This record gives sequence, structure tokens and C-alpha cells, in this order.
Amino acid sequence: MRSFSCLLFMLLIGLTACQNSNDLPTITTKKWAKTTLSFEGQPTSETAEDNPFLNYRLAVKFTHPQKTVVVPGFFAADGNAGETSAENGNVWKVHFRPDLEGTWRYEVSFRKGKDIAVSEDANAGEGIDFDGQTGTIKVNAAATGEKGRLEYVGERYLKFAESSKYFLKGGADSPENFLGYVDFDGTARGGQSEEREGEASAKDGLHKFEPHLQDWKTGDPTWQNGKGKGMIGALNYLASKGMNSVYFLTMNIEGDGKDVFPYTSYEERLRFDCSKLAQWEIVFDHMDKLGLMQHIVLQETENELLLDNGDTRKERKLYLRELIARFAHHPMLKWNIGEENGPASWTPNGQNTDQQKAMVSYLKTQDPYQNFVVIHSHSDYHHRDPIFTNLLGFKDLDGMSMQVNKKTYIHDVTKEWLKKSAEAGRQWVMPMDEIGPHWRGADPDDRVDNNQDTVRAWALWGNLMAGGAGAEWYFGYRNHNNDLGCEDWRSRDRLWDYTRHALTFFQTHLPFTEMQSHDELLKGDQAYCLAKKGEIYAVYLTFGGQTRLNLTGAAGDFSVDWYNPRSGGALQKGANVVLNGGKFVNLGAPPTDVDKDWVVLVRKI
Repeated sequence: MRSFSCLLFMLLIGLTACQNSNDLPTITTKKWAKTTLSFEGQPTSETAEDNPFLNYRLAVKFTHPQKTVVVPGFFAADGNAGETSAENGNVWKVHFRPDLEGTWRYEVSFRKGKDIAVSEDANAGEGIDFDGQTGTIKVNAAATGEKGRLEYVGERYLKFAESSKYFLKGGADSPENFLGYVDFDGTARGGQSEEREGEASAKDGLHKFEPHLQDWKTGDPTWQNGKGKGMIGALNYLASKGMNSVYFLTMNIEGDGKDVFPYTSYEERLRFDCSKLAQWEIVFDHMDKLGLMQHIVLQETENELLLDNGDTRKERKLYLRELIARFAHHPMLKWNIGEENGPASWTPNGQNTDQQKAMVSYLKTQDPYQNFVVIHSHSDYHHRDPIFTNLLGFKDLDGMSMQVNKKTYIHDVTKEWLKKSAEAGRQWVMPMDEIGPHWRGADPDDRVDNNQDTVRAWALWGNLMAGGAGAEWYFGYRNHNNDLGCEDWRSRDRLWDYTRHALTFFQTHLPFTEMQSHDELLKGDQAYCLAKKGEIYAVYLTFGGQTRLNLTGAAGDFSVDWYNPRSGGALQKGANVVLNGGKFVNLGAPPTDVDKDWVVLVRKI
């Protein structure tokens, strides 16, 4: 006889319980709110012979008059594993984040069978325990100020579903092994501890982020009597600088760091560490609160064949399904199928085009929230172009996670692939996610021969002025606080300011979604032009000087304002205040610092 157990709805606003009912009481929540359904079944364990991750499958179908979504669930040990470090228990969970107001009906499917977790047959196996339970969720209007889910909408930029505002990214690409953190359960460096330039050093140990303990605030989350303060403080600092994204790996087995994996051990591929992943979730929830995107990089170039030899079969499906079930509900999430993905001269056996497409499509079909999906590129055109040419027009790929080895190329590479993808019928989003050279990246503030001026000009503004979607900063392995060893994001304090100034200018002064790159309108010193012709022109002077703007096709008078990309602030007036359209015009000199970079804003009066 089937045993129906208690179903708990753990909401942000409280807890409701019920007993021995197939149709459960209505629960009230808000649009976009994280709503966790918790079920009790038969006791099992991470190490049980009958693998609970592979041979059991929880999925809940949520039905609204306008849509139906099926959300996968996961084994959660005792339901509080982040605090207890439990490996055993009888609790299963589903995270649901409704995107429509009104009444949702749900029906629970909980089935058992060999390898059922990676089966796409809804009727595989047999129903057990709480299979078949149903209920209702009443969803009220979104909270004030709610932005909603960040979505790919077929344009150059991601868009928030609730606020309809477009997103430009600024954030940290380093440390890539951010989750190799001492306070997470089951986290240790595995594999051989060889010492090689560019890889994490075994003697360095796991991240502690001690310089950011000062940034943790009373009321912020911790786990297990105060663990997590360094990491939470680091995220607080980054958000305080106006950043909105963090790039990190969820699996670097056989990669550079060898210290991040969701499994119960470094050698395991089919069992997951419930307490570690619950602690990750605490951190990701805090990132949501701070407005920080989780840029989840699923593998490295060194391990892209680790699971199923690159195919999407049992090991890879299970890995992806577990991450989708636990984390796909987060409203600002970006799936990146792998760092430097695909074959190159130094990694000739990388995933091929068919394997890339299979992995991308599995993410799209299994993720009920249809999060943004990209592939991280190699750094030079010899390896990048052949791989991504084969992916143009692919229906499930939303963009390129762009790596470019030389900063001077970034503007043109961004323009090139925006144009190619649009012509192929699926417009890609093109953020600048890693700059070269790999040994340097973006320098710390205190380096004597600092490269932040060229990073600001060629990488940050170069991407944005081409129609790109923003930038994350890679730190390079020969700098202190480098790509794997960064403990202090304050090492690039000034770089975060430069990034914020650029994003502020675009969000405040430009209808950037309606503008296109029009560098051909300029004559003079090196500069970039983004324009909605006849109405508004933004001209970025990379290293000062003067330039002329072609207004021959634009009638009327135009105002001229200047913006300082080094210090931000209000618009300023330069030598010319008004320009007459219908001809080539000289933009004149900036208010000060004629040899520095400036942005000229030309708007029709």
C-alpha cells in the first residue's frame, strides 16, 4: 500500500504543514518568489546501494491557465544538510519560482527504477511514496521593485521579465575556483598535486577570503555557527561597487584548481554531496539578494571529456540534472557549458560540434526556466572561428562567452560575431568574459606598470561601444590575487569603479538597445561610435585627441556633452555646446585632460 507522507511548503514568509492528504491546502506566495516544496519519503543515503540520485526521480508538474512547466527535484538528505552535514535522510525538495499571478495546480511524480533520473520517459519505473500528490498555489503580485527573471529575448541584450529593463554586465571572472572555499563541506584539492605555472598551488590551500571578513554584516547568512563570512563579505563588497555578476566553475576535476566538484568525492561521478550543495545554495540566495548573476561554468578545457567522453549520456545528464534541479530557479543565472570549449592545438580532443549541441540542448530542454546558455571561446581566431562558425544559427545557443587574447581586437571581434549571428537567424548576446594575455589579464591597482587604462578603453568600452553586453574581469596568473589565488577583490577596487562608470553611462544616457555601431561616421583619432542615426550619437575617444562626426544625413541642431569614463559623475560641457547637422562636424575639445579618454554625447535638440 502506498504511504503518503507530509508535504511541507517552505516559503520565505512561513511554513505550512499537512497530513495524509492527496489534495493539499492552498499555499499563497508572490510572483517570482522562491517557493520550496519539501516531501518526506523512505529513508536513504548519499551512499545507499540503491543510488537515490540515479534510481529515483522527483518531478513536479505546475499548471497555470496560460502554461505548464515540469520542475525536477532532488534528494536533500535530512532537509537541513547545510547545517547538519547530513548524508542520510528522507527529504526530497523542489524549488519553484512562479512567473505568473493566479492559481497554479501541481501534481507530484516520484518514481523509482534503474537509471530513471536520466530517463526522459515520464512513465518509466514505478510510482512510490508521495507520487500522485496534488495541490494548489495561489500567486499574488510581485514584490515592489522586483525585476523578475533575466531572459534571452532574441536580441543583443538580456532583459528582465518583470521590469522590462535590459541588462549590461560588470563583474568578476576571477577566481574561477571561487567555490573552492574552506567553509564548504567536502571541499578539498584532489588529484595529483603537481606544481605548474598557471595552476593552483597545492600549498596555497582553499579560499578563505579573510580580507572580506570586514564586509560581512549582521543579519547576513552563515552556516554551522558562523561559517561563510569571508565569502559572503566578498560578495557584499563586489555588489557595493555596483557589480552584478560572478563567474565560477562548478567542476574543475583534472582542471587547474582541482578543488571544486558537486560530488561526494573527487573520484565520484554519480553521487552528490547534499550538504555542500545546500551550502552553495545559501550563497546563491545571497547573490540573488545582492543582484549578482551566477555565471555557472560547467567544466574546463582540461575536463570536457571527463563525463561520457564528451557525450551527453548518463554521467553528464545526471550532473546537469542535479544542478538544474538545485539552482536553475535563480533569477539571474547563466549556464556556460565550458571554459575554452572545443578542440584546439593544445587540447585536440575537446568536445566536437555535435557534443556541444547535445549538451546545450539538454540544458535547454531540462531547465524549466529556460536560462541563458553560452559557450566560452578560445582566445584566438585560429581556434575560435572554426568552432563557432559551426554553431551559428543553432536554436538552443544564446551567445558566446567571449575570450580575446589581445585587448585591441575586442571591439572588432564583438561586432563581427554580433553581425554573423544575426545574419544566421539567431542573434547572440556577446559579453566580454576573459581578456588576455592569460598570464596578465587585468592588473591589480598597485602594479607599477598598470594596464587598467588600456583595459578600460579597449576591453570595457570596446565591447560596449560595439553593441556587446558587458564585461567580467580575469586577473591573470602572474599577478597577485590572481585567477586561482584571489582572496581580495579590493585588489582591483579602481577597476570596479571604471566598470560601474561605463554601465551607469549606458543605462542613464543611452537608448542602447536601439543603437548600432557606426564607427564609419568618424574621422580622426582612434574612436568608437554607437548611434541611432539622426537622433543620438555616443563617441568614445580611446586616448583623447579630437575627431569629426558625419552628420551629413542628420538635419537640425545637436547638443554636445562630455562624460568622464575615469571618474564618472555628471555630464560636462566642452569647447562646443551646439553642432549644426547636415555636414561633418568637429566635436571639439573636452573640458579637461585632452590626452585622456572621454565620451562625447551628441543629441538632437
